[in-house]
Amino acid sequence: MRRTTAGWGSGLLGVVIFSGSLPATRLAVAGFAPLFLTAARAVIAALLGGALLWLLRQKRPARGDLGALVLVSLGVVVGFPLLTALALRGMTSAQAIVFVGMLPLATALFGVLRGGERPRLAFWLFSILGSGAVAGFALAQGGAAGLAPNLLMLAAILLCGLGYAEGAALSRRLGGWQVISWALVLALPAMGALALATWPARWDGVGAAAWSGLAYVSVFSMLVGFVFWYRGLALGGIASVGQLQLLQPFFGLALAALVIGEPVSGTMLAVSAVVVLCVAGAKRFA
Repeated sequence: MRRTTAGWGSGLLGVVIFSGSLPATRLAVAGFAPLFLTAARAVIAALLGGALLWLLRQKRPARGDLGALVLVSLGVVVGFPLLTALALRGMTSAQAIVFVGMLPLATALFGVLRGGERPRLAFWLFSILGSGAVAGFALAQGGAAGLAPNLLMLAAILLCGLGYAEGAALSRRLGGWQVISWALVLALPAMGALALATWPARWDGVGAAAWSGLAYVSVFSMLVGFVFWYRGLALGGIASVGQLQLLQPFFGLALAALVIGEPVSGTMLAVSAVVVLCVAGAKRFA
């Protein structure tokens, strides 16, 4: 029971940190191209994570763990940051945030496929209900945002769910912060080359807001949040703790309104309220 409670507490803190990711990315893409932003945030986080691994003398992962680390890198170091940055050029962060309500279902599915978990039927019903509410919202607002941004967000959610599930399974052996740090280090050569290839020709047009967004997604979204998130998934279970992501749209919408000043519609709030209720149901039957 203590492990489960600690897992939910750690996971909730990770969700709160991640809730600022899309608003911060929205700020950052106003000053940086999506490819450079994706590479720069990964390089900065990899240098920090690598320094921690070296200072704390962490062992290298076993050869058998490299395949899973590649999937973590593909999902949360490259795929999700790049696809969301591209999507946010055609939609507001408030619109994109609602898609995050589908992350728990994606994480649970990959947790079953890759982590061997077996939640009860009622869990799936609540998870599908919450994801369905998000999907309905996405279809309703698709005309405003356009088809391409919606498809990019859906692809981002699938890759992120895969990265979460793989990282959580590895965290049971390596530790939460070690997993994301090794995944970042593994991606560093490719991300470093991409950063150099997409290096901005000029910097004078980059405002303070864009720099702040880059700093947040590099330090908190790419590293600090995963320390708590992977620990929570490893302690409390991938499928069950993963349902906390249904709360992320609610926190994210509040940040989008308070920090960026984006409009938040009544429909967005209603959908967020539905998914919050689904969290309670999924936790009850996980």
